Amino acid sequence: MPITHTFEPVYDKKSKILILGTFPSVKSRARDFYYQHPQNRFWKVISALVGWSTPDTIEDQKTLLLENQIAVWDVIYSCDIIGSSDSSIKNVVPNDIGSLLNKTDIKIIYANGGKAYELYNRYCFEATKKAIVKLPSTSPANASYSLEKLVDCWGEALSL
Repeated sequence: MPITHTFEPVYDKKSKILILGTFPSVKSRARDFYYQHPQNRFWKVISALVGWSTPDTIEDQKTLLLENQIAVWDVIYSCDIIGSSDSSIKNVVPNDIGSLLNKTDIKIIYANGGKAYELYNRYCFEATKKAIVKLPSTSPANASYSLEKLVDCWGEALSL
């Protein structure tokens, strides 16, 4: 049975960078916001790159993104998924990434992990004609990357 993405992208007209995940984890779906699994390193990585302390609340997370001209969304609007496992994703209906790009000044799109990169290229690239840059996933499933290695890799790619 398909699960639908229930919360909106974070962006405003000043957003210059779009970071795309695949689909919210079980913890993120329960809290209605991005990267809410306590072991996901997304907020620690972004905070380190912009020189902020790691935000404790969803409101502070939104502020961190918007004040640094970062938009966040997911490639998938709905899909069949087992738990939070990207490898189980089937029957994808993509989000309308093109409509977001038309409302913003986004210059570059980044994929938070290989699966987001693959799904964007499969389902969204033809409509947007905008390339995406693959970054290593901040997911706890990506245990081969330490926080320091993620910060280094993301820092080389993002010009924050």
